[in-house]
Amino acid sequence: MSDKKEINYYILFKTYTQGMALHELLRGNGIRSRISPAPRSIQGELGCGMSLLIMAEDIDAVRRCIEENNAEYHDIVPLENQINPNRHKFC
Repeated sequence: MSDKKEINYYILFKTYTQGMALHELLRGNGIRSRISPAPRSIQGELGCGMSLLIMAEDIDAVRRCIEENNAEYHDIVPLENQINPNRHKFC
């Protein structure tokens, strides 16, 4: 078993509207993204608690799409995977 940690990317926004606009833009271009609460460890002073969760294999396509469309966002932050697949398993 590998000890290599999976990296996910969180795109942070100043407003919910910016986040939804980018989510729709990515979806329209066939690029995967998932609406997610912004992890508190990276949210900082931003009022908008929404982020887009991007898998590592999709980040280059996301960056290109943002650049080509001048999409608004605050920051893109790499973070070790925060998703626990056993979270709601009780048996």
